[in-house]
Amino acid sequence: MAQRTDFKMKYVYGPVKSWRLGNSLGVDLLSQKQKQCSFNCSYCQVGPTPFYVLERKVFVPTEDVVKEVLSVKNRDIDYITFSGNGEPTLALNLGETIKKIKQKRKEKVAVLTNSSLLFRKDVREELSYADMVQCKLDAATDRTFAIISTQSKAITYNSIIAGLKLFRQEYKGELCLQIMFLQSNINEAEQFVLLAKEINPDLIELNTPLRKSQEKPITPKQMEEIKKLFYEFNVRCVYDKHRDPSVPIDKKTTEKRRGKEL
Repeated sequence: MAQRTDFKMKYVYGPVKSWRLGNSLGVDLLSQKQKQCSFNCSYCQVGPTPFYVLERKVFVPTEDVVKEVLSVKNRDIDYITFSGNGEPTLALNLGETIKKIKQKRKEKVAVLTNSSLLFRKDVREELSYADMVQCKLDAATDRTFAIISTQSKAITYNSIIAGLKLFRQEYKGELCLQIMFLQSNINEAEQFVLLAKEINPDLIELNTPLRKSQEKPITPKQMEEIKKLFYEFNVRCVYDKHRDPSVPIDKKTTEKRRGKEL
């Protein structure tokens, strides 16, 4: 029997039907009223970033998060996924929380990151505990990066690319490179292919904003032409996947972290 859906969760949300990860139970190590992020992406489903956050710190207690994850029972879960209302690698207890959850739960652990802090050794080491890390790369040039992922001057496009390459060299799990295609970067598709060859991910996800966003998605036909360029890679595409409705434990907290769309 599925767990009741009126249970109040503070740090955990879902499970949701993810085209990327199957039945995904979300973990938000940030869990603040305002988004905590190093980027202000034009397509973000949870809205604009009120201020840039670059300092790593503990936002919520590790034991409280682990306890809440362990409380979720009688659910078919494929991945326990660290994402939430901002950039999860900003949480200083990310690695500690992953390790403690993996000691108690059988499901695989994934982390969704915007790649902004991969240049940091401590972040790369903590991400190494996850079974899968999905790294975002939405621009193939510095100019487009500044347009799509507006960021603090402390983070540069070159540091992101360098961080991705370093992480690939060190990481033993499944590395997924996710590219969000918009009208502003669609002409860089061939350059993305070249970057992907340099990074050498295990999987490439081709995405476009299908949830509520100020950006319009590219068409299925446009995506199909882009997909052909990545023929040398293991690729999956958002238009290839059918998403069933989700039945989360706590609908309100899940909507908050997914742009009020399930």
